Amino acid sequence: MRIGGQKIPFITTMLIASETLFVISGMYIGTWLQASLGGQALNLSWEAALLRFGVIVVVCELSLYYFDIWDLQIVSRRTVLVVRLLQAFGIACITLAMLYMAIPSLRLGANTLVFAAPVALFILVVWRYIIEKASPLVNAPERVLVLGTAEAGVIVASAVSSRPEYNMTIVGILEEPGVVPRVALSAPVIGTADELEEIVQKEQIERVVISLAERRGRMPVRELLQLRFGGLQIEDAHTVLERISGRIMIEHLSPSWLFMSEGFPNSRWSLGAKRTVDIVLSAIALILTAPLMLVLAIIIRLESPTSPLFTQERVGLHGRVFKIFKFRSMLPKPADAPPSWTSKNDNRITGFGRFIRKSRLDELPQFFNVLRGDMSLVGPRPEQPYFCEMLGQQIPYFALRHSVRPGITGWAQVKYGYGGTVEESKTKLEHDLFYIKHRSLTLDMLILFETAKVMIAGRGAA
Repeated sequence: MRIGGQKIPFITTMLIASETLFVISGMYIGTWLQASLGGQALNLSWEAALLRFGVIVVVCELSLYYFDIWDLQIVSRRTVLVVRLLQAFGIACITLAMLYMAIPSLRLGANTLVFAAPVALFILVVWRYIIEKASPLVNAPERVLVLGTAEAGVIVASAVSSRPEYNMTIVGILEEPGVVPRVALSAPVIGTADELEEIVQKEQIERVVISLAERRGRMPVRELLQLRFGGLQIEDAHTVLERISGRIMIEHLSPSWLFMSEGFPNSRWSLGAKRTVDIVLSAIALILTAPLMLVLAIIIRLESPTSPLFTQERVGLHGRVFKIFKFRSMLPKPADAPPSWTSKNDNRITGFGRFIRKSRLDELPQFFNVLRGDMSLVGPRPEQPYFCEMLGQQIPYFALRHSVRPGITGWAQVKYGYGGTVEESKTKLEHDLFYIKHRSLTLDMLILFETAKVMIAGRGAA
């Protein structure tokens, strides 16, 4: 399965499907226990039962999602898993209790959750223990060899090592003469490119990832052809990194790789659907958040002598400059001060401003920019003209981010966060290019869900 161009590992898909069934099973066992211990037995039509069980399952699944239960990189330790499961089920029970107070007809039974939640929690913990013990026996990790020490391959090795759900192991890296990696190696150097065939056979390699900084005259074409016709999987490091980490590495990236790749949707239907969703959702958001924005404006005005709103020039679609709206979170900059990125400890950030930046509430007025057509709900974050010119001179392909409307949130925001240096802006661009290449309504919905998670956790704001 893929969302956009990023592969969803089989283990993740399997855990989501199986644990959804286990939550449902926990509900059924809970209702059975309640009836067996003298409680009131349920006597519902199948439509009513489906609705009530469905509400519980949706709330539980959202809680599991927002506590990252299916991110094996985060819940790699059992203690972390158990703590997060307890937190997720606790929030789910509180949410359901509040929902039942508001809509009593959705209640499944007086004490059903008291019985069902511990049962479902126990089943999930036991299931994860079984998966942990059985997975290496059932499905041995794929053995991968990186050919070359260019930065893309080194980052692939690091990404694979930190993502157990992809069930891959980097056996080693074949050194490329004269190329010194810019980042630390996360896998051992076990030979040179000249020893490719010998090492593939000796180490029982199943996939070779090509990461040569200079391919002309150095690519072992004959050996690679022989191995490929023998059934070995061979891929470019940029392709692997795109699939598993959701970014397009621009270091040593050939323009032909970009314009010959699949993706970059531009049909009238997809553009029209995206714009329609932007208009409808931003209009609804403005109506729902109008009282909150009024309160925020009053608090900001009491804290700062200037206007609660401020505008700033940003670069949008096709390089067009527009004025972005934001709630003021910083004291005004002197008129003659040069443009600068905001740092986390910037002394111009006000006390309340720090809160609204952390929670992203300062971005709420940008729904007006979406209605005007300056922005989209999802897309690359717009930069100031000064930084666009400066970054365009230092970072290859930077201007390509202006081929789509900028967004209130984006793939780079949920995957990477705030960028306040040239190097960080380069990494953000790599995520932006991935989004532009694979943009779709499905990917947009995922980004919006992830944005809510980022807002709750308060991650990534300067």
